Amino acid sequence: MATKQPDPLIVDPFADDLVRAVGLEHMVRLANGELCVDGDQMLDRQRMCEQIAVRTRFFDDFFTAAGASGIRQAVILASGLDTRAYRLDWPAGTVVFEVDQPGVIEFKSRTLAEVGAEPKADRRAVPVDLRDDWQKALRDNGFDPAAPTAWIAEGLLIYLPPDAQDRLFDTITALSAPGSRLGTDHMDMNSLPAEWSDKVSEWSRRVGSEVDLVDLFYSGERNTAADYLAAHGWQVAIQSSREAYAAHGFELPGDLADLAGDSGYLSATRK
Repeated sequence: MATKQPDPLIVDPFADDLVRAVGLEHMVRLANGELCVDGDQMLDRQRMCEQIAVRTRFFDDFFTAAGASGIRQAVILASGLDTRAYRLDWPAGTVVFEVDQPGVIEFKSRTLAEVGAEPKADRRAVPVDLRDDWQKALRDNGFDPAAPTAWIAEGLLIYLPPDAQDRLFDTITALSAPGSRLGTDHMDMNSLPAEWSDKVSEWSRRVGSEVDLVDLFYSGERNTAADYLAAHGWQVAIQSSREAYAAHGFELPGDLADLAGDSGYLSATRK
């Protein structure tokens, strides 16, 4: 949807093909523009496009800046249907590792091959569950821990138990040479309003999803990514959701601002 907007903030020519190949009815209806509730800031089509575009652009720009700094090794954790290896203009010699479960990797690779998509970097699929020994799988595919790396974990952390989040950061830190960079979502669960989970459940129900997203989230006390990384040798910067919207000429809707707490986006550099 965001790609089809006038003067789009992002361009992903493969998103529509992937959504239709997955075949989830409510997602196809969203892509067709058949599912929106104007006046509801959670479901308004324009607001959804802005939200998708702002988040996607943050991580696009993260990789672009990393490449401009000389980094030639990128890792996309829980890559899902991410198509950055195919659509970003990577510097020559860049290797992009995509880490996800074997079935997800196979589906995306096959679907993109069927539409004639070709990577713009040396794309290396790493079919492994993050609960398994993924760092070995990464090394086996040619990852060089001595070289600076640009990592992203987009939309992943809330789906991890608190201790698994810490272990993920420990592994990333162990594999990161000085100058490496990490981009992820910033969310302090303690700052979210009490009605946050109820609103997300309502959104899932109203769009016709058979899965309540809240059932997939892990609650409980956890370290914030910012605090944990800062304590483990990373220099951290945070851009709030409001700041990210404003950077592109958008205004974060009031209802979303109330729900967002101090959430936003995090970028970190290994000291």
